[in-house]
Amino acid sequence: MSTGTFGTARPGQVVVGIDGSAHARAAALWAAAQADACRQRLCVLYAADLDRISRFASFQTVESVREKARERLSETAKAVQECFPSLDIARQLSRGEPVWALHQAAGPRDSIVVGSRGRGGFSALMLGSVGLGVTAGATVPVVVVRGESTWSEVESVTAAVRGATDEDWIETAAQEAQIRGANLHLLGVRSILARAVDTTPLPGADEGADRRSEQQIQDLAASVRQKFPGTTVSTELVTGRSAAAVLVEASRHCGLIVLGGRRDLGMGAGAGRLAHALLHHSHCPVEIVPRGVTEEVT
Repeated sequence: MSTGTFGTARPGQVVVGIDGSAHARAAALWAAAQADACRQRLCVLYAADLDRISRFASFQTVESVREKARERLSETAKAVQECFPSLDIARQLSRGEPVWALHQAAGPRDSIVVGSRGRGGFSALMLGSVGLGVTAGATVPVVVVRGESTWSEVESVTAAVRGATDEDWIETAAQEAQIRGANLHLLGVRSILARAVDTTPLPGADEGADRRSEQQIQDLAASVRQKFPGTTVSTELVTGRSAAAVLVEASRHCGLIVLGGRRDLGMGAGAGRLAHALLHHSHCPVEIVPRGVTEEVT
């Protein structure tokens, strides 16, 4: 159980997609630690894609796939229960394909967790459109557990922010820090390339833009501190060649990196490209929070 300051049960459940791979097992254990810390139920889901397979495969093949899915669900649930004996665990075998199944399983107060790579139904998750489909199409927060990362209640949480426009999702990042009793680091990025293409800059324009960005981030931090008293919030504005490169480097030094989805973050790259880069190269788990999604603090 986490030693953080999240005093009551968090609403909803954590839905984790598994496929029997080592990466999926790591994701399941990460999701279990998250659910345990938040006193939530864990839903372990295997998407067998039986609706598609049954159109061309024999009855025996379909039954073999179904039985293998049940075995993997049982094995994963057993491994999780050994680590978290008091955790409420549900198993779900879906006949659909992975992205659809995960979206269908997650209710409005839930979150989704997947591994960065796998086999079977989840084999392509982080290789292109399927993986981005889980995050881009989700209406709830999605966490992608990179490699065999473990859940941490010590390492800080980093949120990729610009300013006031991030108020619609930043509370989720603040809750992640509160759950862990960890620091929340608000990291903004100003692209050096954006300055380079401005051929007629006004005197002091860059300095003025930096001051405005810094003030916006400071204002966002003040809002978070007010809503989450006791949570340490730090801020930083970094100038780099690309927001993606800065955030990937920052991921070396935190336990979770969080960013808003859907809209452009105004950080030198579209939210889709930022998410794509982090999902492929981050050194820690990545959480994508849909814009406008906040949870009631209980």
